[in-house]
Amino acid sequence: MTGGAGFIGSHLVEALALLDAQVTVFDDLSSGAAANLPQASNLTLVHGSVLNESDLMPAIQGIDTIFHLAARVSVPQSVTDPKAYHDVNATGTVNVLEAARKLGVKRVVYSASSSAYGDALELPKVETMAERPQSPYAAAKLVGEQYVRAYASCYDIDAISLRYFNIFGPRQNPHSPYSGVIAAFSKAILAGYAPKITGDGSASRDFTYVHNVVHANLLAATHKGQLGGDVVNIAVGQQRTILQLAQAMLRLFDRTDLKPEFAPPRPGDVAHSLASLAHAKEVLGFQPIVDFETGLAATCKWYRSSLKG
Repeated sequence: MTGGAGFIGSHLVEALALLDAQVTVFDDLSSGAAANLPQASNLTLVHGSVLNESDLMPAIQGIDTIFHLAARVSVPQSVTDPKAYHDVNATGTVNVLEAARKLGVKRVVYSASSSAYGDALELPKVETMAERPQSPYAAAKLVGEQYVRAYASCYDIDAISLRYFNIFGPRQNPHSPYSGVIAAFSKAILAGYAPKITGDGSASRDFTYVHNVVHANLLAATHKGQLGGDVVNIAVGQQRTILQLAQAMLRLFDRTDLKPEFAPPRPGDVAHSLASLAHAKEVLGFQPIVDFETGLAATCKWYRSSLKG
């Protein structure tokens, strides 16, 4: 698994370890941490970069399935440093696929992004819609999807791209200047500051608890048929505005005395995002297993514990 020591990857590693799978975590630890990983005898951590073939090849030797999660993940940072995002998210994905081809890996499960839909006005987002990436991050992740489909078409590798919608949950880093909104709001509220919303708060997202992503990856890895480089949405299929999110979090943290503050919108952000799950259900049998409210309560509880003091 590439990127297995990161936020999403570490949750997937936990599930695989509990299922007694032999797991090799391949991570450069630039944003992930070894401390995120469980202590398990069936787990091996390999330090390396997806940009380095000499790192990749030994780590992938003998692997049946690759979960490819390694990526740079910030839209604002990608606007500042677009080439670095292309290198890791696009070229890095080609490197993983090429290593998989050479070593006879049976399946690659690629963590894609709903940012591929960009500013398309139609809701919900359906996989057959034209892609409209609005940031270097989105463009590079979309390039990765296209290579996944191409390798599945040209070579003896089965593969699938899972388009994630606004994933949140425990272990999402609240300290980065590019933190996800729920992590950033948690840090601010617990420190006694009002959550700062970019824009007027009317932007909406399909916030998806991380255990739903783990579920989707396991379904993709164990699917009996050919996936053929297909693309499927992974989300909850419900829409909430950023203002609604902030208000819900203020209630969960018992800080309704704080009032959200507003800042100018950021370049590359999209106005609205909502997934259709019809194709994911048809292809993988996917349905969300944790709803937004349950996931948000668990996440706020984790941040309250991890950020205390």
